Amino acid sequence: MTGTETGRVGIKVWSDYVCPFCMLAEGPLHEATHDLDVEIEWMPFELRPHPTPTLRPEDEYLPAIWARSVYPTARRMNVDITLPTVSPQPYTRLAFEGYRYAAEHGKGAEYTPRVLRAFFQENRDIGRLDVLGAVAAELGLDETAFTAALTAGTYTEAHQEALRTAAAYRVSVVPTLVVGERHRIEGVPSAAQIRKAVLDAQAEQAVARGAACGIDGC
Repeated sequence: MTGTETGRVGIKVWSDYVCPFCMLAEGPLHEATHDLDVEIEWMPFELRPHPTPTLRPEDEYLPAIWARSVYPTARRMNVDITLPTVSPQPYTRLAFEGYRYAAEHGKGAEYTPRVLRAFFQENRDIGRLDVLGAVAAELGLDETAFTAALTAGTYTEAHQEALRTAAAYRVSVVPTLVVGERHRIEGVPSAAQIRKAVLDAQAEQAVARGAACGIDGC
């Protein structure tokens, strides 16, 4: 059954594991939805896909943007986050393919926040297969099977298809949230913004169900 048929609201969240604002968005997302009937789907968006060079924390850009925006926002939200020293910053394709394994084995909701914490709180290189395997094991996943799947490229095509979905939704910044069919939020949202979007989407779905019942006589 679709979300419209059940009353559950779908929330697509496009993020990248090297984007600090994506980690900052996690708290408001869960605060807003903890008591609502939603289905959160984490979607990939690679800010710098291979072979585009990734950023280096010793260069001027990252420390400047963290000082100007990331750290003040994090302090305001009471989130523990630090500019990682991993240099250059990792590519995230492998981590995203790991998410697909985790989701297939019932750990998708836990995997994304855990990878974000590994990078931004533990300074771990999430571009490395052994680091991702250790994260998977922490979540109770089979580390050997996880590593084998990523080595074999089992989820490469599924990841590429998900990236094509991002293009179809014209995602250009992360985080980007799409709530229901038409409510779009770009950047770090407040819990109030997300909650309003979910409640509005619920109301729209109720109207749609009522109209369908009027036609079909349900």
